[in-house]
Order: sequence, then C-alpha cells, then structure tokens
Amino acid sequence: MKKILFLTGDFAEDYETMVPFQMLQMIGFEVHAVCPGKKKGETVKTAIHDFEGDQTYSEKPGHHFLLTYSFDEINTADYEGLVIAGGRAPEYLRLNEDVLGIVKYFMENNKPVAAICHAPQILAAAGVLKGRKLTAYPAVGPEVTLAGGLFVSVPANEAVVDGNLVTSPAWPGHPKFIGAFLKVLGIKIEL
Repeated sequence: MKKILFLTGDFAEDYETMVPFQMLQMIGFEVHAVCPGKKKGETVKTAIHDFEGDQTYSEKPGHHFLLTYSFDEINTADYEGLVIAGGRAPEYLRLNEDVLGIVKYFMENNKPVAAICHAPQILAAAGVLKGRKLTAYPAVGPEVTLAGGLFVSVPANEAVVDGNLVTSPAWPGHPKFIGAFLKVLGIKIEL
C-alpha cells in the first residue's frame, strides 16, 4: 500500500486535517498522520475556522484528532507525498528543524507536496519557495513573497499547482486541492 505523510499539530484547522486525511484513505493510501513530539495513538486538538463576515476567520474548538504514526519513526523515503494541514499549527511547526528537514526532502526530491491555508508558512521557513507559484490564506501572502515565492490570490475554493506543489487558500478548496494533489501523484479516478 502506498503511503502519504500527513503533518498536523495542535490547533491545526479541523477540516484541513480531517477531510484530506479521510479522502486520501478513501483512495487507498496508508496515511501516516504525525506531529512533532507526539506518538502514534496520541491526539492533537484541532480548531474550527469559519468565515462569518468578520475581517478574518473566527475560531472554535474542534476535535481530538488521532495520530496514526509516531513522528520520530518517519523515514521520508517511504512516502509518495506530503500533505501539510493549515490553521494555527504551522506557526509553531515551522520552528522545528526536523519538520523543515522533511519539507526540504520532499521539495528537493520533487515529490508531491500539498499545503493548505497557513501551511505555506512552513514552506517559507524551510526556504523552498524561491521562484515557486502558490497560494495560501491571504495573511500568509507576505511571507510567501518574502521567501521568494510568487503569491497568487485566488478564491478560497480554488487550488494552485506549480510542478510538484499543490496549494489552496482554505478548506472550501478541498475538492480542487485534493483532486490536484491526486493528479500530481499520478492517480486517475474515473467514474
């Protein structure tokens, strides 16, 4: 069974953790959901971000998401691709040198990477965005630009693909985000 590495953490966005994780399992991937400092069977707390007409998203408690693999046991060569959840987790995950090393491995080896919402903060911190076209939650746009990336502003229900990199501004983009990631992985679904 082909494996996907799924990086999440405390207060990652609930939908951006649960939905891609479950969609990739539905396709038939073994998805290793991990968080630095945590082991298989432990949980992370998610946060529900909603768009309710305020100047930014609102935040509510989400679920306890069960991790399916231990972060310390990752062997990056075992995975077909990497998915990084958005929300608040990326702001602290980007401070972890092991996380940055994982991101560099996938990007330098041209393996598929999917990053949604605030997840490009991790890509920026890893120094892998120079010359790359991507999107993110709009508040992350300046970080993308400062890291040498070309920030593309698209509606929340869209996705941007640049080679092995698939990005989307927020969870409303899941259908296009996951669809594009599957295409980059070489998966074709026919009805």
